[in-house]
Amino acid sequence: MFASATPFITVGLLILSNIFMTFAWYGHLKFEDRPLYLVILVSWGIAFFEYCAQVPANRMGYGYFNAAQLKTIQEVITLSVFVIFSVFYLGEAISWKQIIGFGFIALGAFFIFTK
Repeated sequence: MFASATPFITVGLLILSNIFMTFAWYGHLKFEDRPLYLVILVSWGIAFFEYCAQVPANRMGYGYFNAAQLKTIQEVITLSVFVIFSVFYLGEAISWKQIIGFGFIALGAFFIFTK
């Protein structure tokens, strides 16, 4: 029963880890008035929680998925989380060129998972 939940738990943990990492890497952009050393320390602290989800996701998912599939899942999730983050947190618009580029990445993911 647990094995059947593996892909869902893996993807869920990867989503969680990517939310943390996106904030660690880009959340400080709204705080340009803060000293660089401070945003580095805060980002580092946020990244700790990213690793607390990423490492178990990869360890649990490996075997059900191969390494290339795990990395592909992670990259597609990263882009998805980043689009939501950049629109709603940073207030940036997504252009049609970015959508096409993300589409090509999704096409690449399709080939990774196709037998």
